[in-house]
Amino acid sequence: MEGDAYSGPGNGAQVDGKVLQTFQKSFVQVQNILDQNRLLINEINQNHESKIPDNLSRNVGLIRELNSNIRRVVDLYADLSSSFTKSMDASSEGDSAGTLKSDGKASNASGQKRIRPG
Repeated sequence: MEGDAYSGPGNGAQVDGKVLQTFQKSFVQVQNILDQNRLLINEINQNHESKIPDNLSRNVGLIRELNSNIRRVVDLYADLSSSFTKSMDASSEGDSAGTLKSDGKASNASGQKRIRPG
């Protein structure tokens, strides 16, 4: 699959196979962290229900680990969003590179300036 191109739905954008592999790797990481969080939450709930002081004090560390995992998931999604935006910008630059007018000046296909969101 490496080096293959994927044509996006309806817009003709080309996405490199490496980008798809990066997305897949990130989604697998996110899923693994979420699975781990599910186990942590189950253990936290069991400790809470037991009302045993040692179990309750163990929950402090488990909740910290859970919070850390949630931050990691947020960071992974932020990286995914950034990577996706960059790949779409790169593919749209190829699509809207424009043509030369008869006077030799470049013009994009729509004749309007492309506005990028901030």
